[in-house]
Amino acid sequence: MSGRTATPQPGDGASIPSAPAPEGRGLDPLTARRRFITVSFLFWLPIGMSIATGVLLFTDRGLGLAAIAGFFAVHSLTAAAMELPTGGLSDVIGRRTVLATAGLLNCTAFTLFGLAGAAWAITLGMALMGCARALSSGPAEAWYVDTVHAHAGPDADLRTGLARGGSAMSAALALGTLLGGGLPWLLGLGPGVGEWLTDATGGLVIPLSVPALLGALVEIVFVLYVLSALPEPPRPPATLRRVVGGVPAAIAVGLRLGARDALIRRVLLTASATGAALAAVELLTPGRAAALMGTAESGALLFASLACAGFLCSALGSQLAPAAARLTRSSERAVLAGGGVVTLGLTLLGITTGSTSPYATAAAVTGYGLVYLGLGVAGPNANDLLHRRVDASGRATALSVQSLALQLVAAAAGLTVGILPLGPLPWLLAAGVVLAVALLWIRRAAAGPQVPLPSARPVPAGSTPER
Repeated sequence: MSGRTATPQPGDGASIPSAPAPEGRGLDPLTARRRFITVSFLFWLPIGMSIATGVLLFTDRGLGLAAIAGFFAVHSLTAAAMELPTGGLSDVIGRRTVLATAGLLNCTAFTLFGLAGAAWAITLGMALMGCARALSSGPAEAWYVDTVHAHAGPDADLRTGLARGGSAMSAALALGTLLGGGLPWLLGLGPGVGEWLTDATGGLVIPLSVPALLGALVEIVFVLYVLSALPEPPRPPATLRRVVGGVPAAIAVGLRLGARDALIRRVLLTASATGAALAAVELLTPGRAAALMGTAESGALLFASLACAGFLCSALGSQLAPAAARLTRSSERAVLAGGGVVTLGLTLLGITTGSTSPYATAAAVTGYGLVYLGLGVAGPNANDLLHRRVDASGRATALSVQSLALQLVAAAAGLTVGILPLGPLPWLLAAGVVLAVALLWIRRAAAGPQVPLPSARPVPAGSTPER
């Protein structure tokens, strides 16, 4: 493995059962990488389009802030509740099927957002989107790693592909944010275009709902691409008995991951620290932007610009992740370096709180960019370590456990930030959490083979698992 020295490679040691290799070893790593990048971009582009207009759209539909906060809570709780079951489902019935289902659920959710104004419809849309978020948290990446391993073996480079996938996600969010915020504005520039659209649809479609409806169309493209471009090996028939019996086993395996392996435990803690950092940034930055600009509307515009810049910084960090591992001579030290950059960024945001001077503002904007840059560097390297420690039969489950750790800590950190007094304390507390976890990577993890996760797919009678 590039960037790791004197470390046994995955697969050394005890024999472990593995999942079926992706269809035909003819799908080379470069092709798999391109398809993984495309899937990542198409999935996150509609979500980015909803960032700039989501709250404004719901407000225009006559819903109050308390109701809107409840909608987002439904999304978070649904995603957390479904994370492990759907990760196990991907290991049971296949990556492609689960990804396509996630796209269809998102398509339905965006359609509801764009056309419906009733609270129950938006609540349903948020629940569907939360389920889609859980469904999508591991299958695409698991498919990419499985495909590369099938073609080039377990020693193949993964960091570059994972980094490019992270960059595609960030670029999609950045572009989506600009499109989502710019489309309603452009519709308002034309003489009566927005009014004509509203009148022609009887108020069903308004300028603010156009990004959501366009996002639904993108989701259809995503589903078609997933079904046509992500080949998988034949799997045993996914009967109800197999799904019901296999998913709980995968969940149990996922819950034991952190307890069985110190390196996986560090990866999960790193994901938790990421959740804490993102909660602080996403909850505290909009208020600071509004205070700086003087009005909520101007603050929202500034926050949209900052969010776009943050996603671009994250994309840059993901691009730099392989170089960071080479420079620091290991993925572990690259994660440590990324955590240090995040800590510096949160500290700058904390010490500049309360000041609107040009120097303080410049430092705060720099800190905001550093947070996302550091997260972009750390993420692919942490996932590279995870994939080299977990075998194919439980790869999507492991990614779901990682996502679950991020979401649960983000929720807890958000509640904590909400009750703390405004000022440096919330920022510095988040910085302390990130730094404490980053320091865990100072010591190299003990070398070892892949964690032998029992497959959630029962082996047909008379067959022998691959060794």
